[in-house]
Amino acid sequence: MTHFQTKRARRTRQQRQRRASRIRFTILIVLGIIVGGVLVGGLALNREINTITHETAHLNIATLGQNTSIFDRDSHLLGVVAGTQNRTIVTSAQIPPILKEATVAIEDKRFYQHHGVDYVRLLGAAAHDVSGGGGLQGGSTITMQLMKVLVLGGNDHSVSGKIKEAYLALHYEKSHTKDQILTDYLNSVFYGNNAVGVEAASVTYFNRHVENISLAQAALLAGLPQAPTQYNPLVHPVIAKERRNEVLAQMAAQGYVTPAAAAAAERQGLELNPGTAYTATPQDGYFFEYVKQNLEATYGQAALADDGLKIYTTIDPKLDNAALNAINSQLGSPGDPEAALVMMDTHTGAIRAMQSTQPFGPNSQFNYATEALRQPGSTFKTFVLAAAINQGINPDTTYYVSHPLNFVDPNWGAINVQTYSNTYPGRINIHNATLQSDNSVYTQLTLDVGPQAVVDTAYTLGIPRDRNLPVVASIGLGSGVVTPLDMTTAYSALSNGGQRVTPLSVTQIVPPDGPVITTQPSLTRVISDGVAYGVTQILHDNVLQGTAVNANIAPNIAGKTGTTNNYVDAWFVGYTPCYAAAVWVGYPNASGTPKDLTNVHGIHVTGGSFPAKIWAAFMEQVLKDPRYACPAQGYPVPTTPLIWKPFTSKFSQAVAPTPTPTTPTQPTTTAPPTHPTHPTHTPTPSPQPTAAPPPPSH
Repeated sequence: MTHFQTKRARRTRQQRQRRASRIRFTILIVLGIIVGGVLVGGLALNREINTITHETAHLNIATLGQNTSIFDRDSHLLGVVAGTQNRTIVTSAQIPPILKEATVAIEDKRFYQHHGVDYVRLLGAAAHDVSGGGGLQGGSTITMQLMKVLVLGGNDHSVSGKIKEAYLALHYEKSHTKDQILTDYLNSVFYGNNAVGVEAASVTYFNRHVENISLAQAALLAGLPQAPTQYNPLVHPVIAKERRNEVLAQMAAQGYVTPAAAAAAERQGLELNPGTAYTATPQDGYFFEYVKQNLEATYGQAALADDGLKIYTTIDPKLDNAALNAINSQLGSPGDPEAALVMMDTHTGAIRAMQSTQPFGPNSQFNYATEALRQPGSTFKTFVLAAAINQGINPDTTYYVSHPLNFVDPNWGAINVQTYSNTYPGRINIHNATLQSDNSVYTQLTLDVGPQAVVDTAYTLGIPRDRNLPVVASIGLGSGVVTPLDMTTAYSALSNGGQRVTPLSVTQIVPPDGPVITTQPSLTRVISDGVAYGVTQILHDNVLQGTAVNANIAPNIAGKTGTTNNYVDAWFVGYTPCYAAAVWVGYPNASGTPKDLTNVHGIHVTGGSFPAKIWAAFMEQVLKDPRYACPAQGYPVPTTPLIWKPFTSKFSQAVAPTPTPTTPTQPTTTAPPTHPTHPTHTPTPSPQPTAAPPPPSH
């Protein structure tokens, strides 16, 4: 080797040594930076970890809140109580595999390989950040995104937030399977248009449950969470389709679908069919609201709005429709009065029909069946009769004189009562006076058994105590106020042999997690079966030959009509051995003088006219339905027979004046209510006007 070559080789070797030294120095600097970063990051991580409690790492997915769904007796959806978030949780089995695969393909393709944090993806995101990207957002896994929603509320995009996400993701994956994590994620992520979770999203965009979506629809949903507003298919269909096709391409590239299947799906339209399940007016709206209000009163509004309950109820939409048809068959013309009907199973309390005539809607939600406090008229005479029989007064052998009453009672003040037709049969027993709905006899009977006993009997049978019934001489003529549901409940105790039944509207409450709450019927013995039987036999005669003949559509029907003073309210409450129903007819309350029922289809409306006919038309449908076949062939012979006691009073001993002609089936009306502050100073009802002619039907 020449000197020149030797010198050149030495210079090259020295250059290599200097280069190696610079490389080693650079590596040491980089390592120092990395170690320093790790130390600083570790300190930051440790600081953040110390702020995360053990409970936070085990958050329940239901804490996000979700819609509550209410179903009818056959598990068909009546409507949805919108939660704070429009969200309905579904199980893993209800989420189609294609949607899970589409989500993994576009959001986190190494989801099944990592343990909550994808370090490869983090390095790629970090490299992107060094070259001008923005933070570590691109490195989030599905598990980390889930933790962001559950813990950070989806709003923390800081480095500190990413540290928390990573820690929680690692922790969460130790106690949850991949399928659980993916299911939780799909139930929690926002898909735009107020839809949280895939079920709400599927109903919102396609009007179908998520389990029924197609490949193209699954790809569309999977592409939304990254930018729900930008990719909103209802607003930006072209961009949404491009995003959907990107998801399909990723699915094909990762082997979830064949290229041919992906290409076929790409050629399809967006298949949009916006649904209204979460915004539509509920079916059987009045009953739906009744259930909703009761649940809110019991569990609180927040629980109903956010706990994602499934509420299974007792209502039968078929019968509810039959109730409305029955009302419309009698009162379907413009200007006709309103009406309400409630029907329940008297052995369980299950409400099977609840109907009001006004169409339910945002501006019409007043429920006449449960909220309209109206005078019940002579339907309250039933409670006088029950109180009398319970005291041992025999309605067949106890007579009163039917005549105009105009005197001052030492305990109850002035008494001034007439019958509806202003005709009087003279001396008549309680049984027959019931068939004529005689105000005169029933006022005297009320004074004998005591107004307090009548009020107590009404409460005992099922009238709610918060109705604050007045303890007055006219109580048996209907001077209190009640609802159709109240009357249906109270008469149910006569149908079932003397047991007060609690109205039952909900059978099961199913939370997303936790035990199912099953509601059992509640019946309490309040009168003997003998008393119930004695009342029923007379009310059955009332259907056969009294004021309620228009309800005589089948054997074993019992009931009582009611018409209030000046024809403001008309009622019929009737029952069979298994079912009870109340019908009310009247105009809505308004300021000033209430509108009367003196000219509806050309007649004065009484309880024996339209109310009894509506009841009959409805119950005909009930009795024809095999589902409502009553196992009882009749009212059972009582196990506690009645024991009559000797009874006499100044009223029962009165001498009858010469009777005036009367019509046996003529209904009577009540006088205006009185609400004294003290029973010894109670004015009596004013007499029924005599100018009103008797109606052609009862």
